[in-house]
Amino acid sequence: MTLALAVLLVACSPKQQTETKDMNQLSFTTDQAAWMSAIACDEAKGDLVALESAIHNGLEAELTVSQIKEALSQLYAYTGFPRSLNALGVLQRVIGDRQAKGVKVIMGEDASPLGEDYDALKEGTRVQTQLVGKAFKYEFAEATDYYLKAHLFGDIFARDNMTYADRELVTVSALSGLEGVEPQLKAHIAGARNMGVTEEQLQGIVVALAANGLLNEAGRLAGLLQTEWLQGKPNDAYAQYFTGQSYLQPYFGGVANVTFEPRCRNNWHVHHGAVQVLICVSGKGWYQEWNKPAVPLTPGTVIAIPDGVKHWHGAAADSWMQHLAIHTQEQPGATNEWLEPVSDTQYNSI
Repeated sequence: MTLALAVLLVACSPKQQTETKDMNQLSFTTDQAAWMSAIACDEAKGDLVALESAIHNGLEAELTVSQIKEALSQLYAYTGFPRSLNALGVLQRVIGDRQAKGVKVIMGEDASPLGEDYDALKEGTRVQTQLVGKAFKYEFAEATDYYLKAHLFGDIFARDNMTYADRELVTVSALSGLEGVEPQLKAHIAGARNMGVTEEQLQGIVVALAANGLLNEAGRLAGLLQTEWLQGKPNDAYAQYFTGQSYLQPYFGGVANVTFEPRCRNNWHVHHGAVQVLICVSGKGWYQEWNKPAVPLTPGTVIAIPDGVKHWHGAAADSWMQHLAIHTQEQPGATNEWLEPVSDTQYNSI
């Protein structure tokens, strides 16, 4: 059987995908999920330059054109038609550029056809109930309630070239890129869990956004997740620069999660040739610059530490604390200068 014939048979079979794909499980690899998160967030922000780069990288990670096109099409329901259409235009241009250069593009399968007796309102009500965790009716605006059920969760979510879990990863990533929609973001975090997205995969969105320079967006999501992060292994390589026990969990893109036990803190130190960004993801802690008051660290707090500034960071006396650390604006030969410990007197004076 030729490849073209195989693709044709898949496209013509209305049940081919739904019989083999678990709709309540993420279908992306870790790399694919990371780039899909960046694509969705860049679309929501309307950053077409960053979006173009993210799409190229997503295609390199073997996301299919079908998956990316589906995600950008779905997002019109969350970010509006103008941004969705602009993003689809970027995708179309990227595909053309890659094909003109002979660069690999995987088109992927389109969604399976729906049967003639398909009831969008009935199916959408079922999907919405699963996502919300209970039956929901928006009685204040009955027309909007119908659109949500029949169109968003009926017509769009029925398209099986992405799973329900895939769609919620896309939605959470996009809403993280928008200011003022925290109630909807919080609701879709719960919806993602109900649709099979794991805690580790939700955390992966935060890491992916941070790794792509979407720092405030990563912090916005981290502040709402309220989940336990991986503690990692004892941070033995840097133990001499810490008071108390710390743990290290490295991620992709140069992002590292550092866990501090209560009262644990690192020494005063200075970054030369780079800006370090901290994103608190759980617990409570402190960040302090020399001769300045300490700043509380709580989930969602984002701290950008300027090049050359003496500082320390660590956990509160009564709480563990975890933060992501990533270096930006890094220059060749960047270094980290470790200085004296933060004394008990200094720490207790906070």
